[in-house]
Amino acid sequence: MKIIYLVALVLLAACTQDQQNQLSRKVVEVLDGDYLVTYANGTTTKTWKIDNGKVTSSDKGYYYFWDEKKHYVQVPIVNTFIEEIDS
Repeated sequence: MKIIYLVALVLLAACTQDQQNQLSRKVVEVLDGDYLVTYANGTTTKTWKIDNGKVTSSDKGYYYFWDEKKHYVQVPIVNTFIEEIDS
């Protein structure tokens, strides 16, 4: 299994930056799906449904996504739960 990771890493390193970006976008397209995102902190609970979208995160400690009403949402990673749902 380690050999597969090593080969993939070498192939990725041999790609140009543009090819790496294209590959990254393809991976993100595969990850698109339907999700239920719930933020719960104390008595506050808020839930969003994402239809055929994705949830991304940053090193700043937040999840980012577009909800079903096309609102851009940013929630803290702490106390946030993401579930993949079947539509």
